[in-house]
Amino acid sequence: MSNGPSAQHSPASASGFSASDSLGSARHRARRSKTLGSSLLLVATLLGSGHVHSATQPPTVQRSAASQQFASLVDDFVSQLGKHYPTEATDLGLHQFDHELEDLSPSGVQKTLSWLATWDARLAALDKSKLLDEERFDLQLLRHSLLTRRFVLTELPEHRRRPLAYSALASECVNQLLKRNFAPLEVRMKAAISRLRRASALIDLAPKNLDQLSVASVEVTLRTLPATIAFFRSDVVKAFSEIRDPALQAQLHEASSAIVSSLERFGDFLRKDGKAKASPQFALGPALFQRALFAEEMIETPTSELLQQAEAELQRLRSEFQKTAALIDPTRSAHETQTLVSQDHPKTAELIDYTASRLAQQRKFLIDKQIVTVPSDVLPLVRETPPFMRATTLASMDTPGPYEKTSEAYYYITLPEPSWPPGEAEDFLRGAHNRPLIDVVAIHEAFPGHYIQYLWLGKLSKVKQVAQVRSNSEGWAHYTEEMMMQQGYSSDPKVRLMQLQDALLRAARFVAGIRMHCHGMTQAQAEEFFVKEGLQMKTVAELEARRGTQDPLYVVYTYGKLQIMKLRQDYKAQQGSAYSLKSFHDTLLGFGRAPLGLIRQVMLKK
Repeated sequence: MSNGPSAQHSPASASGFSASDSLGSARHRARRSKTLGSSLLLVATLLGSGHVHSATQPPTVQRSAASQQFASLVDDFVSQLGKHYPTEATDLGLHQFDHELEDLSPSGVQKTLSWLATWDARLAALDKSKLLDEERFDLQLLRHSLLTRRFVLTELPEHRRRPLAYSALASECVNQLLKRNFAPLEVRMKAAISRLRRASALIDLAPKNLDQLSVASVEVTLRTLPATIAFFRSDVVKAFSEIRDPALQAQLHEASSAIVSSLERFGDFLRKDGKAKASPQFALGPALFQRALFAEEMIETPTSELLQQAEAELQRLRSEFQKTAALIDPTRSAHETQTLVSQDHPKTAELIDYTASRLAQQRKFLIDKQIVTVPSDVLPLVRETPPFMRATTLASMDTPGPYEKTSEAYYYITLPEPSWPPGEAEDFLRGAHNRPLIDVVAIHEAFPGHYIQYLWLGKLSKVKQVAQVRSNSEGWAHYTEEMMMQQGYSSDPKVRLMQLQDALLRAARFVAGIRMHCHGMTQAQAEEFFVKEGLQMKTVAELEARRGTQDPLYVVYTYGKLQIMKLRQDYKAQQGSAYSLKSFHDTLLGFGRAPLGLIRQVMLKK
């Protein structure tokens, strides 16, 4: 999933608000493990399978004892996952733990860490020499996902650092039960009541846990809190209004009121004691930043080399941006041209339908040009972004998990608030939803970005369905934007300009993220950098600098894009006349969302 920058209803500027990225939920980073790669052996099975969205395993010939042992361990791991990560289990489509919620108390965290350590020891004891190549790949992948989970509970503990971890988890765990009809409404209502009660207790626990606060983390959470409270106060109650059981309705209203009160107390804490004890420092420092890159993304490249890559890409994109703007109107400056392009946007009432109309065209282009195998003919449903998400996203893709029985996939679009003055709403539409940018964001979110990648998950191995890195998932979605331009998706330089605008934003993150956390760049200096070097307007720059204080690894969007581009180049050279773009994309997607370094080793046989 990728969303827009974190802000409390701040209007987007006319200079290219990145509608396809976000600070997102804290849980997304905490779990950082939802799906991942496959092996080349599985790709042939996958390509001939038709509709991919199914959790069934590909047929096997006859498994050895070691293979059977590994498969049994994986089954056990997935079955136990919901005991410690119930929200993640619901997201995957495993509904045995829908009444539960993550335990972030000190004892609960310790239980999870002990469980993770036990599983790592069990996996380490396996004789890798007796496993098939694809099983060894999965074993390495699963053990890395365990490392990630331990890291975000110990060295970079979000439950101690980021208050948004609590409010986001509370919102997400309940919203999961509202948005898909995986069970009768009454069943989901009972689960929601249970989770509301547990979420209220979780919010009340937060002030005791949050002993590593930064001022920036407090400010970000306070910006999102009003929309979160509104979600629990009204939307949750409305979602179950057709249930006529008076007792259940009374329980729902009581539980909803309780969490609203908890969130209001939480806001009071953040504004007073939280800010008082929060540190002005947010930087991880070079050593912890480097460890985070490996623990969460399996990136071993020194930050000094990464910074060189980032700066080179930023300069390349700046040059391309200037050239493209000149093609549109050589008499204007690039900034003037960018502003002019943004003025072409649908009206608010037309935005959902217009966005939906672009998806079928993009899907057809993928098929006609043989760019990638499209596993399903089902289009995502374009809907307005849920209220509690509107402060942190402009556009996002919400697809069902690999084990989910229902197939509804939602492409969320954030509309201007009805209460905004006309000028503010106009500015928002220009920056977030102008027509050329809508096409670029739809590529990122749907075709062939996140939605296509999710559709490929269904027949991958279980390990690859519960482990992921963001440098792959976001790197792929970001890569597809430029790839589609290269393949002739649009001859309109205005679309190319908007694609470069978003690419510049991500490249500026790549540079600023490293400088902020390793070289002492302040938040104010980062804002200035996004304006001068990233060619973003001040509103966007403020949002991006703020996000960088909380999401240091937002550097991986451009990193992942560059890695995929390099892999494509090397794979093409290796394959020679046998190469095709479709075969490259299909092979890459057959590895799910594994670390790109692991995929590179297998694809290039190195």
